[in-house]
Amino acid sequence: MLNVNNFIKSNITYRPKSMFIGDIKKNKEQLTKEIKDKSVLVIGGGGTIGSSYIRAILPFKPSKLVVVDISENNLTELTRDLRSTYKMFVPEEYRTYPLSYADPIFEKIFRKEGGFDIVANFSAHKHVRSEKDQYSVEALMENNVLKARKLLDLLVEFPPKHYFCVSTDKAANPVNIMGCSKKVMEEMIMSYSKKFPITTARFANVAFSNGSLLAGFIERMMKHQPLSSPNDVKRYFVSPDESGQICMLACMLGNSGEIFFPKLGEEQMMTFSSIADKFLTSLGYKIKYCKSEEEAREFAYNMAENTDTYPVYYFASDTTGEKGYEEFYIKGEKLNMERFSSLGVIEEYPCRPIKEIDAFFNKMTDLFKQKDFQKADVVTLLKEFIPNFEHEEKGKNLDQKM
Repeated sequence: MLNVNNFIKSNITYRPKSMFIGDIKKNKEQLTKEIKDKSVLVIGGGGTIGSSYIRAILPFKPSKLVVVDISENNLTELTRDLRSTYKMFVPEEYRTYPLSYADPIFEKIFRKEGGFDIVANFSAHKHVRSEKDQYSVEALMENNVLKARKLLDLLVEFPPKHYFCVSTDKAANPVNIMGCSKKVMEEMIMSYSKKFPITTARFANVAFSNGSLLAGFIERMMKHQPLSSPNDVKRYFVSPDESGQICMLACMLGNSGEIFFPKLGEEQMMTFSSIADKFLTSLGYKIKYCKSEEEAREFAYNMAENTDTYPVYYFASDTTGEKGYEEFYIKGEKLNMERFSSLGVIEEYPCRPIKEIDAFFNKMTDLFKQKDFQKADVVTLLKEFIPNFEHEEKGKNLDQKM
């Protein structure tokens, strides 16, 4: 059986231990001060990054942990994982709620609690495949932006000592609507950064995170199906543990209005196809390179249970919104690369007037009220608000791929 954590260390990150351990140890006293005996709310805490964030902060012993997630199954597994981990601290006041943070019940819970010292929001549409048509785009914008603002308005009434929400590397020079939605989110939260402390982080890919292509490799093999991936898309990767540590450091040690990102060099980018090859060879397989999806499916269907050869299909990316490379910052953003050994910080992010945010929200809300609006109308509106949004419509999305 493959040990995924060991595979990530040996074949993807090439780091035997977390790249953030040094910064955590150096700032242990400050982290303890910010977390110990504090009340914590984690939204989207059942996902890979949210649950990793929880595991990162619990050793610092908060007094209360409330976790909200739309997936009841994820919350169940989170609780089982925490309760089953040797020497894992879990506060006496630990509760999970399977609901959306946009649900009226969430607001009831929040008001009953009187707010929290630390609030972290990991609820988001995070996949490029979220962009298909006008309906999928509306749902994406609702979750990543419109509903997120309702939370900010609630936090104005009950200001936390720390508020963190996760962004993405795809917010830097966005080429897809998901990335642009996160760029809009950054602009929105910065407009609130004078009201209470707010930080965010632009991410690399989290290796084997829930729903990711790499996690899909495991699912495909369990079902004796071929592996498939683009061979020309390069990405940075961090481990699940590292993803939670990034968020903890940014949340607890950042100044309001700052954006954090991991210090990773271009030489550390990898293609998904190269990881797929390593994945199969680590399991002892020879690789059958197929020339089409159909050939790969047929080979997988006919292969024997004890086969030593596994089919793959690699292709050049041709779907809407797929960026060939990753970047964490853009020209003109003020960088500080000295404060942390493992993290860069974008400081003094410009704060747009709240009137501009209001005007954009009104236009977006009015657009979604129209019965005949199109995906292109959303793109046009986003380009008005985010001028460097370079969207290219290719007429094909990832739901049309294996």
